[in-house]
Amino acid sequence: MAIDLNGVLLAAQQRACTHYDERPEYTDITLLVIHNISLPAGQFGTPFVDDLFMGCIDCNAHTSFGDLKGLRVSAHCFIKRTGEVVQYVPFNKRAWHAGVSEFEGQTACNNYSIGIELEGTDTTAYTSAQYASLCDLSKSIMQRYPKITPSRIVGHCDIAPGRKTDPGLSFNWPLFLNMLEQPS
Repeated sequence: MAIDLNGVLLAAQQRACTHYDERPEYTDITLLVIHNISLPAGQFGTPFVDDLFMGCIDCNAHTSFGDLKGLRVSAHCFIKRTGEVVQYVPFNKRAWHAGVSEFEGQTACNNYSIGIELEGTDTTAYTSAQYASLCDLSKSIMQRYPKITPSRIVGHCDIAPGRKTDPGLSFNWPLFLNMLEQPS
């Protein structure tokens, strides 16, 4: 998966999200954060994740969407259950995915991280296609942003403990990290 100089993943569907801004000047991209999302919770293949990241979600479409009114969030990429990758924010820009966060004493993880959302839940197994896409994407990100190493790939739960639990117990870290070590 090629990433151009502007941080655009050439093989991904591009969506024109406006929920991002510039990273602070002279900030290196050094962290990859893995998340999960499904809207409504536990339902897959709906248009609502896309609508949320695009800022056009109908908060009346489901009773659980009331808390989403006015929420401005995004991720750099979203990996669907099929393995399809959608990019919302170029990697060189700051997506709004981490919230209040800290890694190794450095706060505001959005400033220096890339956020990847997997379509899923903390308790539903992810698909083989998702692991394959995440692995390919992660390898491309690590090649383009070499300060991201396997030890700097974390879950949202690792940078916001007590507040976030994703990607959850269903994420198979040993499998994923083993896949990263395999030649492409």
